[in-house]
Order: sequence, then structure tokens, then C-alpha cells
Amino acid sequence: MRLNGAIRASELRVIDENGQQIGVLSKNEALRMAMDQDLDLVEISPNANPPVAKIIDWGKFNYQRTKQLQKNKRNAKAVDVKQIRMGLKIGDHDLAIKIRKANGFMQEGHKVKLTIFYRGREMAHQELGYKLAEKIIEDWGDHVTLDQAPQLSGKQLTFVVRSNTNAKTKNP
Repeated sequence: MRLNGAIRASELRVIDENGQQIGVLSKNEALRMAMDQDLDLVEISPNANPPVAKIIDWGKFNYQRTKQLQKNKRNAKAVDVKQIRMGLKIGDHDLAIKIRKANGFMQEGHKVKLTIFYRGREMAHQELGYKLAEKIIEDWGDHVTLDQAPQLSGKQLTFVVRSNTNAKTKNP
């Protein structure tokens, strides 16, 4: 936002502090009008034709805008990414427990990063990790959205999922 003398346009559509349109004025007339009222001329919409400027108390306006941004930040819920790790040789029952835990995280609104880690010679059979990841994703069906496809990074295969609904997803 440009203020007072920093406004570049020669003609402005001016609005007073009560929200009433004054009309299209030259920049100098608008600045003089603002100074007569001991207020500031602030360019609100620079892309309009002609640009829109408002006569307001800049300090008060900026203070209220800052407070509103702080309030919005306070009310915004941060989405955490929960991580679940498992080995390549995980048993069916252990996998079911991990999936149940992931379902709980997703019901709370979190994303879940699933990590399958390889040990030793398991790296020679990387396709087994991809098959396990596919099996997990297929078991969830359309209840989850894949945010990050399975990706091998060092000795870990990771992928990120999030829930489509808050309804309880099925266990494998």
C-alpha cells in the first residue's frame, strides 16, 4: 500500500473515512483534502482504473490490520505431519496396528508420513517396499489421498497420506 506522497497515479477515485465516495480527483486535490482533515491518503486498489485511494488515519488502520492478522494467526489450526515407521518384514498384525494408529492421526486432522526402512541386504529388493506401500494405500481405498507418492531416499521409502473424510477408515 502506498501512502500520501508515494502514490504515483495522477488521478484517483477517492473515498472518505466514512466510506462515502467523493469522486475522481487529482492526486494533489486528494492529498490537500486528507491534510485538511489531519488524515492520510492511502492507495487501496492500485490496479483499478483510476486507482482507488481512501482518506483514513493510517496509524489506526495499520493497528487494526495488525490485530486482525494476529487474531487470524491464533485461530489457524496447524496441520501436523505424524510419522509412522515400519520395517520391510512387518507382520500382518503389526501392520494392522500401525494402520489403526495412522487412522487415529488422520481422524484428528493430521497428515501421516509412513516410512518403510530397509536393513542390510533388503536394499537389493527395493520392489518389496513399493509393494508394501501399494498394499497399504489400496487397503485404505478412497478414504485417503496420497499427498506424496512413495519415494526412496537412502534406506527409507516414504509417502504421505491424508484423510478425505472424518469418517472412520477401514483397517487392513
